[in-house]
Amino acid sequence: MYRFSPSPTGNLSLNDLRIALINYLCATQAGQQLIVRTQGEEQDTLEMLALFGISYSQLYYQNNNFKYHLQFASTLLDTKKAFICFCPHEASSCNGTCEHLSPEEVINNPRAFVIRMKKSDTASDSFVIMNTNKYPTPTFASACDDMLQGVTTLIRDEKYLNDAPKEEWVRKSLGYDQAIHYVHIPTIQSQEDESTVKWLLDQGFMPEAILNYLLLLGNPTPCEIFYMVEALAWFDIKNISTSPAHFDIEKLRFINREHIKRISDMELSKRMGYACENIGKLAKLYTQEASTTFEIKQKIDVLFAQKSLHVAYEKESQRLKELIQKAPYHDTFEAFEAYLLEKSELQGEAFFKPLRFLLTGCDNGPELTLLYPLIKNYLKEIVR
Repeated sequence: MYRFSPSPTGNLSLNDLRIALINYLCATQAGQQLIVRTQGEEQDTLEMLALFGISYSQLYYQNNNFKYHLQFASTLLDTKKAFICFCPHEASSCNGTCEHLSPEEVINNPRAFVIRMKKSDTASDSFVIMNTNKYPTPTFASACDDMLQGVTTLIRDEKYLNDAPKEEWVRKSLGYDQAIHYVHIPTIQSQEDESTVKWLLDQGFMPEAILNYLLLLGNPTPCEIFYMVEALAWFDIKNISTSPAHFDIEKLRFINREHIKRISDMELSKRMGYACENIGKLAKLYTQEASTTFEIKQKIDVLFAQKSLHVAYEKESQRLKELIQKAPYHDTFEAFEAYLLEKSELQGEAFFKPLRFLLTGCDNGPELTLLYPLIKNYLKEIVR
């Protein structure tokens, strides 16, 4: 049994997505279940996991286990494995006095208190398991929940490395002897605005490319560009480097561009708000100068937008515009070009610059010979 718990921040981070992905791959390879445990307010995160194709067998809300947390804390007090502490709750540890208070001293003390575990060989401090508000600490809640749900493998961010011996001490103190295998994955170092998955999606990075990139981080792979389903055949968590992982957006741009080329033309078109295979083919032409679907969509939207005349060739632009609007259908760009050259009597730059601007809204870009077969059915809409 594998378990993934997203951070209760509302926005799925790159680190969380990477951890979820690795848990999903390992659980699938092992033929075991993956459960997701949340605080109950992460609906956006669950929808994001679905978008990335990360499925799970069960969903648990940690708050539903609150009564068990209280029962376990009471058991630890009864068995003298934990004690009530009146030290300021901000203090990281107790000075030792509270551990030896008599029952009468505890009952007659009006101050707020926490419950702490007694020290052990593995947990070197008397850490808090229940706060003054009577709610469990995340470490204690996780230890109890993993025990209740039979988790056997826990893959998570390395920032939780110091929690492992504390969780093990809690479970051992409660008489639970099933071992849990821990794997701690290095944190991804990134700029703040690049750290959320939503930001990357809004920028036009595709889910397939983001997953591809996350699996490349500190991990030798048999090929550079792949889908998650392909990674199931060769992924091995033992190969992930223990060194810090640094986010490189330029590398992600390259991977995203390659996935744009791989996706079907119709699907690519739909992701940009269109529904035509030729628009998908057109989008792939723009990977010569753009690397995200957002950037490419902007270029295609400009192509179909109402255009003004070329500032340097207004008369020539007007002449070509009128000819294109009345022109018969031409199957090839060569025939279309020959028709316009003959009718307009324009030559050189005075012909090609306004023609490109009328067709694309830009002074540069892919060759018109490549663009024309994909836009010839929309000429009247493009040049209007």
